[in-house]
Amino acid sequence: MKVAFLTLGCKVNSYETDKMKKSFEDAGYIITAFDKTADVYIVNTCTVTNIADRKSRQMLHKARKLNPDALVVAAGCYVDSAIKKGETDKSIDIFITNKNKEHITEIVNNAIKKRVQDIKEEVLPQKEHTRAYIKVQDGCCQYCTYCIIPYVRGGLSSRSEADVVAEAMELALKGYKEIVITGIHLSSYGTSINKADSFIQLEGKPLLSLLEALDNINGIERIRLGSLEPRIITRDFVKELSSIHKLCPHFHLSLQSGSSTVLKRMNRHYSPQEYLNSLSILRKYFDNPAITTDIIVGFPQETEEEFEETMEFVHKARFAKIHVFKYSRRYGTIADQMHGQIQETVKSDRSSRLSALEKELGEIYQQQVTGKYERVLFEEITEIDNKKYITGYNERYIRIAVPSYSGEDLKICNTIQEVCISGRIPGGILFGYIGQ
Repeated sequence: MKVAFLTLGCKVNSYETDKMKKSFEDAGYIITAFDKTADVYIVNTCTVTNIADRKSRQMLHKARKLNPDALVVAAGCYVDSAIKKGETDKSIDIFITNKNKEHITEIVNNAIKKRVQDIKEEVLPQKEHTRAYIKVQDGCCQYCTYCIIPYVRGGLSSRSEADVVAEAMELALKGYKEIVITGIHLSSYGTSINKADSFIQLEGKPLLSLLEALDNINGIERIRLGSLEPRIITRDFVKELSSIHKLCPHFHLSLQSGSSTVLKRMNRHYSPQEYLNSLSILRKYFDNPAITTDIIVGFPQETEEEFEETMEFVHKARFAKIHVFKYSRRYGTIADQMHGQIQETVKSDRSSRLSALEKELGEIYQQQVTGKYERVLFEEITEIDNKKYITGYNERYIRIAVPSYSGEDLKICNTIQEVCISGRIPGGILFGYIGQ
């Protein structure tokens, strides 16, 4: 039987998809591409915005069109949200909530017992192992006024350090060179106390202990962190963090707005100045770290003056990359009931202006490595403007390409090479040559 997966949303979803894939492979399924004919299609959905909801439905409907006789399975956050709202969809055969993801193979097996046919399977070539996600934490209790995730993911929970280390060692044996540590609210790793400030009381010590243990695993050459809460970035925490030798100097600190008044309406627990202080600490202990973030434009009641405060803040922060989102109303959240909802045309205008600034700052950050040697973990062969390249990422998550040389490409994939950066190619990708 062939099963196809599509992942939408966050890195936690990516991790959970990988776990589901392994479960299906262990059960004898063949993993195939989502755009190919399959017996089972599984969409690991997202519900963080209305657009995410729509995208989830579109991909589920696409699966049905690809093979009308297939079993179409919706899993994840959109499912939890849809069930609470009483939504149904005839294109979907099975709904799998987040809590039932670990049982998905058993559920699917039971559903297709009467539909199994003898099919001659074609084993597909697998991608090289390069980067793997490890989910160490689940749940959130921050209750930002715009976010539905605490309601669909539930309270805080964390995996034991021993359990995470065992998984990382297994991944190393399979050939993975980089692991990404992720969670719904990663900064609260190590606590199950459902209080918004519990992770502050722990001062990030459980996370530091975990990273120190992972740093000692042979075969793992890079450790990358998922999104962190800005308030965990204290001087003591970052000083210890800087001693983790394999840690990538790439930090994603979600901002959402550079306006103090908007942050208060969002129920974010820091001020713009406190956020800037966190950036100063990171830049003191790490050499030119890549600092990335998320920003929402068009939040209810956001004035032009408040948006300009965000633009000014972004200039000061010097982000390497920004994920720009137009505010999306989520049923069941406080922000959904706020007066002063912003028109879509205004949201689009602000999104375009901030995206233009984001592109400018991203190019400035990339220019700092031009002419230098960068350590690149190569991942895949890709075609750009009818030319073949081998592409990968450096520690700061800048995408870098080198020319593809037929016959030697696969030997380079999943290796870390020194690349001299000489310029840029289309798509905002840096270009260089190995060992020159």
